[in-house]
Amino acid sequence: MARTVGAYEAKTHLPQLLDEVEAGETITITKRGKAVAELRPVTLDRERALLAIEEIHAARKGRKLGGLRVKKLIEEGRRF
Repeated sequence: MARTVGAYEAKTHLPQLLDEVEAGETITITKRGKAVAELRPVTLDRERALLAIEEIHAARKGRKLGGLRVKKLIEEGRRF
């Protein structure tokens, strides 16, 4: 079962709570008794990430900038 802490306690003891989460705990943060957030360990799905990268590369194939240079687009964006 996940541990529950109030928002004030979470703010006051965040470093300790992060240590607990790093160790595998899940902590629910409440505000006026209502759950508003959850701290939990990050899980990385390597296969899913690689698939997303492949999809980005596939979507990019064959697309052209119509003679524009990326550097020029970046410079224009900085002017605004």
